[in-house]
Amino acid sequence: MFKAKILFVGPTESGKTVLANFLSDTTENVGGEYRPTQGARILEFESQPEGSDDKTCDVELWDCSGDFKFESCWPALMKDCSGVVILFNPDVPSHLTEIETWHSMFISTQSLLDSQCLLIAHHKPGSETEDGRLPLAPNLSKLPLIHSNLEEEPDDLRHAFYRYLGNVVKAMSESREREEMSIIT
Repeated sequence: MFKAKILFVGPTESGKTVLANFLSDTTENVGGEYRPTQGARILEFESQPEGSDDKTCDVELWDCSGDFKFESCWPALMKDCSGVVILFNPDVPSHLTEIETWHSMFISTQSLLDSQCLLIAHHKPGSETEDGRLPLAPNLSKLPLIHSNLEEEPDDLRHAFYRYLGNVVKAMSESREREEMSIIT
């Protein structure tokens, strides 16, 4: 069984905690006032990634604070990560430029495959932004992008995350096979 360490990163107030709670079936702090994450929260659960032939996967979902005062902790958070999800609120114009910073800090430095990365444009209740194309930087536009709306299409998000998790597990499996072959040869 694989153990996937997935980091949820992105600007403050982008919905990382809400989506992490939803995907892990955690009911803690549903609704209510905004409380910023301090450092990181780790949510552990079992999942059945899409394309995994009925195999389950242990998932560690690391809900990382978007506050730059925790930047000195980020290298430790990145250690042994299997995938990175950058969340942002498309209703906040500054988030589109901020996610470039998150990409350079968490994805470029990890040499992850595009399939191990995911962008989630999280639409909060009452969002006015359409699910269409967003003006993303060239290095971000090649990454998979999904729109999430927990009020209207919660199952779509869950299925998209399972698909992404399947890609992560596949990349981990291929990496393990390459490593084993290099030992043999």
